[in-house]
Amino acid sequence: MRKLLIQNGWIHDAIHEEAYQADILVADGKIAQIAPGISVPDTDGELEVIDASGKQVYPGFVEAHCHIGVDGYAMGFEGDDCNEMTEILTPELRVIDAVNPQDETFALAREGGVTCVGTGPGSANVLGGMFAALKTDGKRVDDMIVKFPVAMKCAFGENPKRCYRDKNNYSRMSTAAKLRVTLREAQEYRAQLAEAKTAKDRPKYNAKLEALIPVLDGEIPLKAHAHQANDIFTAIRIAKEFGVKLTLEHCTDGSLIADELAAEGYPVCVGPSFGHATKIELKNKSFQTPGVLAKAGCRVSIITDSPVIPQQYLPLCAGLAVKSGMDEFAALQAITINPAKHLGVEDRVGSLEVGKDGDVVIADGNPMISDTQILYTVIEGKVCYQA
Repeated sequence: MRKLLIQNGWIHDAIHEEAYQADILVADGKIAQIAPGISVPDTDGELEVIDASGKQVYPGFVEAHCHIGVDGYAMGFEGDDCNEMTEILTPELRVIDAVNPQDETFALAREGGVTCVGTGPGSANVLGGMFAALKTDGKRVDDMIVKFPVAMKCAFGENPKRCYRDKNNYSRMSTAAKLRVTLREAQEYRAQLAEAKTAKDRPKYNAKLEALIPVLDGEIPLKAHAHQANDIFTAIRIAKEFGVKLTLEHCTDGSLIADELAAEGYPVCVGPSFGHATKIELKNKSFQTPGVLAKAGCRVSIITDSPVIPQQYLPLCAGLAVKSGMDEFAALQAITINPAKHLGVEDRVGSLEVGKDGDVVIADGNPMISDTQILYTVIEGKVCYQA
């Protein structure tokens, strides 16, 4: 059995606020023990030992929302698989059919300590398709999947307006109406399937409506791209109308409605917060927003939306949120356990706990500070990056 022993590091487990010194034993890809002075006999020659004395040890960092693997590094059209731009409703699309594990962005992610990502279609379409939670190491996407699907992407605001303004989607009202109509059709399709007593009674297969059944059944949430406050509330209104789960993505105006969002209780992810406000719905974007939402009581994840911000800078985005007033431990949770919960994979990743995947980052300081060096990135007990 393959084993990895990380000795004498300062453990930041994303559960307890204070770091503590201990060893971590990973066996067969899972965390088997966390305790001081772990002793493991190397009876079969498969024990690897890392001396982390004086080093800082973290869970592998988790990104709740990005497009890694479907927007190729140093490519143009040939590597752009974020959106299907020929029609506005494409819920049947599966991101795993486009991800390129050989793309350089995965190696860069590992260099930054990012070990698990939620990646999927972009926000051009009212319904864009299915997101997946993937590990950032692997040759074949099938072997990288932590969970699929994790969410159904939908979008509000400027993007579907801009991309389809000449194709019968000029207003926010039209975007909301198209989503409602499609969800209602999916409800009717599901009911017809349930009522069918023979194969002959079944409705004709409809890939678009079939893809929405896990949303209606509460197995996965709508993953709602919404920057502006009114768009955020439209997403909430529709989720309540259909009794479906919802996560709020980007949430740029979140600081303006923090108390409302805390009362609603939906998970929120914030970002990308670095860079110029390139459209009107981004005018309030700020690294202060994650801290404001967290202090109001929201469960916050910080995102890069890579490639908007390169994936490897996820921990630095958390550091900029700290600089702008966010509690440091809350910022750590915003790139570890909170995004794991956001994606529904907290049973495997997001914290250093016995039984979880052996995804570990070892650094020479705080990764949220720019001059800190990531020394090791470990995924399921395998060292997949070493400085």
